[in-house]
Amino acid sequence: MASKQQSKEYPFFSMDSSFSSCGDDWWRRQGGEAHPPCSVLDAQIGSPFTTMHEGVMSCTKEHSFPSTSRTRGPQAGVPVFVMLPLDSVTSNNTVSRKRAMNASLLALKSAGVEGVMMDVWWGIVEKDGPGRYNWAAYKELINMVKKHGLKVQAVMSFHQCGGNVGDSCCVPLPNWVAEEVDRNQDLVYTDRHGRRNYEYLSLGCDTLPVLNGRSPVQVYSDYMRSFRDNFRDLLGETIVEIQVGMGPAGELRYPSYPESNGTWRFPGIGEFQCYDKYMLASLKAAAECVGKPQWGHGGPSDAAHYNNWPEESDFFRRDAVAAESIFRSTGVKISGKVAGIHWHYGTRSHAAELTAGYYNTRLRDGYKRIAQMFGRHGVVLNFTCIEMKDMEQPGEAMCSPENLIRQVMLAARYAEVPVAGENALPRFDESAHRQVIQNSRLSLHDDPHGVHHEPMCAFTFLRMSEALFQSDNWRNFVAFVRQMAEGHSSVNEWQEKHRASESFVHATGPLIQEAAAALAHH
Repeated sequence: MASKQQSKEYPFFSMDSSFSSCGDDWWRRQGGEAHPPCSVLDAQIGSPFTTMHEGVMSCTKEHSFPSTSRTRGPQAGVPVFVMLPLDSVTSNNTVSRKRAMNASLLALKSAGVEGVMMDVWWGIVEKDGPGRYNWAAYKELINMVKKHGLKVQAVMSFHQCGGNVGDSCCVPLPNWVAEEVDRNQDLVYTDRHGRRNYEYLSLGCDTLPVLNGRSPVQVYSDYMRSFRDNFRDLLGETIVEIQVGMGPAGELRYPSYPESNGTWRFPGIGEFQCYDKYMLASLKAAAECVGKPQWGHGGPSDAAHYNNWPEESDFFRRDAVAAESIFRSTGVKISGKVAGIHWHYGTRSHAAELTAGYYNTRLRDGYKRIAQMFGRHGVVLNFTCIEMKDMEQPGEAMCSPENLIRQVMLAARYAEVPVAGENALPRFDESAHRQVIQNSRLSLHDDPHGVHHEPMCAFTFLRMSEALFQSDNWRNFVAFVRQMAEGHSSVNEWQEKHRASESFVHATGPLIQEAAAALAHH
């Protein structure tokens, strides 16, 4: 957590001089050489990690990784985890579909899955009042997972569920937080039209006592501290990773592309979210600290709208940790998720990344600094869209998930940061599985000749569902898990794994049918 002096000197607001001037269009002339006073994503990591001046970024590590991929060797396998359904714990704080959950966990264990990832919803655990935590359902669920011999990746989900792709249920922020927002609408992100986004509290108020006398960072920290104390006996053994939610959908970004109510649709460039009074105040302070007060009045006025394309915007057409200390010595890994914003990646501006808070353009590598910050605090970098291919995307949107993955992987290797992966969309086909296997141990032409890197430290599959347990999908998944574990990726080896898994799939047929039927019943 940043000190009061740091917060004053280097405000949490991150769309500072990089993005947010209505005055002098300095960003169009800088050519990637200017150093804005505050880092886009260091600031975001300040919720709930830390803040740091971009100009003094270094690879110096304050904390080491409990277990790094470098200790495993380049031939190591990649353990596979599976995301549980978003509503595994209900809004009434009970475990949902217990029969289906038990059958599904048994099936996953039999297939060789390492463990599961579960959202630990802030809006459920602390919904009854500030500091009133109810962990009962999560204790039951985690003990159920432990009984089946599986591990747990626990996501501290400080965001609202509902409104994003794949959101199958609604989990709002805690009631008492929503009441504070009702009284003060500036606690949430706001676009230039005054539209509010209620998915996640604004970064601009992270260190201000706006939640019944506590700041959001203090609230997040208290929540994680309570989790640690209630699950201490399981940390490091059953609970092996804590992923800290850092924005909408748990990702390290701004809500620049909200899908609810049709505000945004793929592949629009999105809009800047810097118009609540706290973000504007932070922007003003950031602009003044570099002697350019004219930059501090708001976001760019010519950045177009949510569903525009880069060439339709004058702005984009031109060139242009508290968690670590809480879980220290528990044996768990800390991770954070970086969003896979691959649309318009092939343009000069990378507009969709910029509006989401990633200062990455053709002239500037925005992911190297993120990786350095993760490495500095011993945080695993979790990245999405690992299953995607360029050729599968609409050509006119200039998508390039493959090049984005390469850029992020190279940045992580530069910073010596372990990488974990996720698929962005539910895919059960062989093509997607093979792409994941290839990306899990990616070889890059940029690497020094002869250097062999360790594979990803883990991969989390999206998601446990009735569809996963359908016959063909399950057969593909079993072969995929076994190849990930053994590190093979050739077509012949894939076919071998398929043949080898046939007898297993047949033998476990009744179990799989039970899991699928139990999930379908609900």
